[in-house]
Amino acid sequence: MSKLTLDFYQREDVLTISKELLGKVLCTNINDNITTGIIVETEAYKGTTDKASHAYGGRRTKRTNTMYLPGGNAYVYLCYGIHHLFNIVTNIEGIPHAILIRAIEPKDGIKIMLQRRGKEELYNKLTGGPGSLATALGITLKDSGVSLLGNRIWLDDQNICINHKDISASARVGVAYAGKDANNPWRFQIKIIHG
Repeated sequence: MSKLTLDFYQREDVLTISKELLGKVLCTNINDNITTGIIVETEAYKGTTDKASHAYGGRRTKRTNTMYLPGGNAYVYLCYGIHHLFNIVTNIEGIPHAILIRAIEPKDGIKIMLQRRGKEELYNKLTGGPGSLATALGITLKDSGVSLLGNRIWLDDQNICINHKDISASARVGVAYAGKDANNPWRFQIKIIHG
């Protein structure tokens, strides 16, 4: 078990990183509550040239400035004013690549996740969907810009082997506004690891 390092995040190819995140373990320690889950779905966003990206055309706002940080930081934003969505910034400083974590398979701290989601028993949508997983893991807007090398939010490599044949690629969700870029097969999924 080893925490992912800057070398993992600060590579050029956001699509490769997005696929390699599948099977990695997303961990949080919020108020001394540790929760973890295996990443099973990601979406890649290719910065200034990707019409689906918040940074398309070099757009910079108070919200998107976080995307221009060096790879290995969290980018969290609100969707529809309610759902916190957790993204991983990749590449080097100034190149706003990011990967949305869309789903995890719950691993540790399931009781805490259930409490945060207001649920009583484990079901398949507990952490299926980016808003649900952020809530379950305790991730909020105040985590935007947090280093993924620290002890609040981090990713572990627990030697879970993913066969490339088991990765499916499809169009990203909810980006119809992006024209032809909406059809890019940059959403990557694997089947549930233990279910």
